[in-house]
Amino acid sequence: MIGQITGKVVSKIAPDVLVDVGGIGYEVLVSLSTFFELPKIGVTTTLHTHFVVRDDAQLLFGFSAIEERSLFRSLIKVNGVGPKMALGILSGMSAPDFSNAVHNNDITTLVKLPGVGKKTAERLVVEMRDRIDKHMSEPMASNLIQKVPDIQSEAESALIALGYKPQDATKMVSRVQDPQAVSAEQLIRLALKSMVVK
Repeated sequence: MIGQITGKVVSKIAPDVLVDVGGIGYEVLVSLSTFFELPKIGVTTTLHTHFVVRDDAQLLFGFSAIEERSLFRSLIKVNGVGPKMALGILSGMSAPDFSNAVHNNDITTLVKLPGVGKKTAERLVVEMRDRIDKHMSEPMASNLIQKVPDIQSEAESALIALGYKPQDATKMVSRVQDPQAVSAEQLIRLALKSMVVK
């Protein structure tokens, strides 16, 4: 089990990050909350990790906060929720917001997350109610973002990687365009927020 890695960020294209640890490059899948907190290319970072071994792949998932990894591990224990869906849930809303949705039986909000249907949302409410920690830390606060064609394209690609259909990703990004935009990361966050908070 690989529980933690510390190394230099070589590249990052949500949700994939390449971290150089002693000359070995680890490909890590991260939530958008963690992605937003990553340092610049070439800067050292530490990620709490969860290693998944399947017949066709070995996948390493990384989290900036140990609480987020704990929630991820609880999510993948829910029937019908795999690692990819769990990552999408953590990318679509903050841990405190997810906790509130579960405790308030807010199925409507949960079904707006990528890949989550009504039955899965109902299972999340039932199975996660006693597992989640209401006091999980909030991810970094959002800032205003800048709209540029390349930024829009990057945001759409990230949303597609999280499980949204291409046409839905395009609509989500175009819906939240702002003339004061500055980063693809914040454009993604606003797009996700527009789906979850209405």
